[in-house]
Amino acid sequence: MAVGVVCHLWDNMLKKNASFIPLNVATTIEDLEREKPIRFTAKQLRIATDNFRFELGSGGFGTVYKGVSTNGVTIAVKVMNGSSDKTIEEQFVAEVSTMGRTHHFNLVRLYGFCFETSLIALVYEFMVNGSLDNQLFKANTSDVIGIETLLEIALGTARGITYLHEECPQKIIHYDIKPGNILLDSKFCAKVADFGLAKLCNRDKSHITMTRCRGTPGYAAPELWMPLPVTPKCDIYSFGMLLFEIIGRRRNMDVTVGDSQQWFPVWAWGKYEKNQLNDLMIVCGIEEDDQKVVERMVKVAFCCVKYRPESRPIMSTVVKMLEGALEVPEPLNPFSHLFSGVGEVGDSLARIAWNLNDSDWSSSTVVNDTPIMKKYEITIA
Repeated sequence: MAVGVVCHLWDNMLKKNASFIPLNVATTIEDLEREKPIRFTAKQLRIATDNFRFELGSGGFGTVYKGVSTNGVTIAVKVMNGSSDKTIEEQFVAEVSTMGRTHHFNLVRLYGFCFETSLIALVYEFMVNGSLDNQLFKANTSDVIGIETLLEIALGTARGITYLHEECPQKIIHYDIKPGNILLDSKFCAKVADFGLAKLCNRDKSHITMTRCRGTPGYAAPELWMPLPVTPKCDIYSFGMLLFEIIGRRRNMDVTVGDSQQWFPVWAWGKYEKNQLNDLMIVCGIEEDDQKVVERMVKVAFCCVKYRPESRPIMSTVVKMLEGALEVPEPLNPFSHLFSGVGEVGDSLARIAWNLNDSDWSSSTVVNDTPIMKKYEITIA
């Protein structure tokens, strides 16, 4: 029920009998008020974070600090920064306009915000186990997450994206699905975060026009850096690349390993195509008992990273396939387009993307004169 309707009923009830306050109605009103993002002052956030003393991490759009609110709840405060005031305002509006209207177990909750001359910040729920990349790419390989927990993390992420694409009043495209933007609570439940690049769009629109490139190289769908229509299917592609890293518990591009394994998705396809998934499992440290789960996850990843957006499944279908409620179709090679006319795997478009150092990018930061881009006449939208 909308907040306005509840408040109207509440006012009428008070007028009829001001001395009687039903507990369930009072609780509902308090819950609604509590769920609305709160506007904090800069002074309040400085006190809550002990003058921004405990840094949790930083990214392209801000630095995150740990804090404690006045009611004792641990919070994460993201202080916005950027190349210009306009950029900061764009990120702020994107996050507040999307997260302020979403409520789902697999989305990080926005507690509030601060917008003052001295401080622009967002206040989130604190996630004890940090981001997924910190768990997947640990130097200490003895302390790794089991495959069943990894599957639940993948499912939680997929459910969060399903809500954004298919269940919100307005469709939300995230544009930057990657391990660093998946946070884990105390029970390792996954929650999608960082909506600085997100975009709202009406449900009657089949695609939107991009004014600049969005996303992170290596995870961003091909249509995000070529003049093609953009749909929510770009998030499906990114999720597929994320799923490969969950399976391998390594970054998809790793130049420290043998040539054949440097780009994990293509290497995984080679093993799958030759019915050699056991080799993949041994390399990734996965137990033999988990072979069916891994095979299902690998096949879903192949379905998600198809070159043509219309060939990728919608996210609710991805959830059903990961759950085992829907059979995963036998995949075709999703990477064949990368190597047609390319002499070596190392000269592929995928390799070029990963060589951009996994940083956030825009039309002003992409290197437009890359030889491979000239060869395929790729232009930036």
